[in-house]
Amino acid sequence: MFKTRLDPAPSIRFMTDAFSSADRFLLAEARLLERRLFATLFRGASPDAVVDVLRGYQNADGGFGHGLEPDKRCPASLPIDVEIAFQAMAAAGTADAKMLGRACDFLSRTAAEVDAGGAVPLAFPVIESFPRAEHWSDWTYEPGVNPTAGLAGLLYRLDFDHPWREAASRFCWHAVQTDALPDEVHALAEVLAFLAHVPDRERAERYAPAVLERMAASPMYQAEPKDGEYGLSPLTVAPTADSPWRRRFDDGQIEAHLDHLAAAQQPDGGWPITWTPPSEASRLEWRGIVTLQALRTLTSYGRLSPAVAAGPA
Repeated sequence: MFKTRLDPAPSIRFMTDAFSSADRFLLAEARLLERRLFATLFRGASPDAVVDVLRGYQNADGGFGHGLEPDKRCPASLPIDVEIAFQAMAAAGTADAKMLGRACDFLSRTAAEVDAGGAVPLAFPVIESFPRAEHWSDWTYEPGVNPTAGLAGLLYRLDFDHPWREAASRFCWHAVQTDALPDEVHALAEVLAFLAHVPDRERAERYAPAVLERMAASPMYQAEPKDGEYGLSPLTVAPTADSPWRRRFDDGQIEAHLDHLAAAQQPDGGWPITWTPPSEASRLEWRGIVTLQALRTLTSYGRLSPAVAAGPA
């Protein structure tokens, strides 16, 4: 009787053990950015430490590079790396005004150079001189809602105003309202991220269902979980239980994807990736990123319980 009271229930032990195993994986294999994000999200550490790490990726022109998005090992500033930096600050719940201002100035200059109504591309041909994943090719040089919509949405989430945010928003709203959106699943996910955070909630709610419907029609969208196959899912659109688009999915669909995500944890404690990165270092960096995201999703939906720290924060 006494022992039964002291021992946690098996389901709680499983939740805690899975979390602890992921914690150890991050300590052993993840880069400093994900380790500090973990400490901020789950150990109460200051988000200033996340910003300190991001400074190492920011270039003199205000943009971010140096493989912050690990699929291309390019030191030059790229809009996709700026987006990763904004995502990190948003996750940490902090907004460094100087860092954001310099990055937005870079985006503004980039938008002026490509002259596409405020839009920016994911990358530039400079990536061809560096190791990169095969899918990073010339399609990434075209300005569009990917990554413009995601960047603008993050600036709203971070509550950071800048002239480029307004230009980017006009571009995105025009694409949404004139049905000029691409069918590509990542681009549509970026649009949903934009609609999730813009202040005009009535307009966002009016157009979001059509974007979701178009996304669901993509062959890279997985309405049902698929083992070992790359694709986007309802958990991409609603990665946490408080996501604004969570209510667009029924409970059974979300639960099935949560089951699949929980079961994908590897014996080393981390989560796998389902594409081919440019190097083993890149693979581990990505595994750290997806492992941290899995922890955020599973804890938010009540599938994992944070455990006592495996090491110092």
